[in-house]
Amino acid sequence: MKYLRSIAYSLVLIGALNWGLIGIFGFDLVAAIFGDMTVLSRIVYSVIGASAVITAFTVHHCDTVRQTETCEYGNCN
Repeated sequence: MKYLRSIAYSLVLIGALNWGLIGIFGFDLVAAIFGDMTVLSRIVYSVIGASAVITAFTVHHCDTVRQTETCEYGNCN
């Protein structure tokens, strides 16, 4: 589960950086690499979206499973 959270968190960061590029420069990196709304780019967008859902449900894992003062994201079991 720890690896799934780490991968999901990393993909959410990549997605956020892509949105930052879109907002600041009007440049969609995923579309530039995989094509504008091709099957492959839709898969990339879907995987990043699923990662956001996983991250949303697991980001407070430490708070809901056990209460510890030193528990940080990614460092709890």
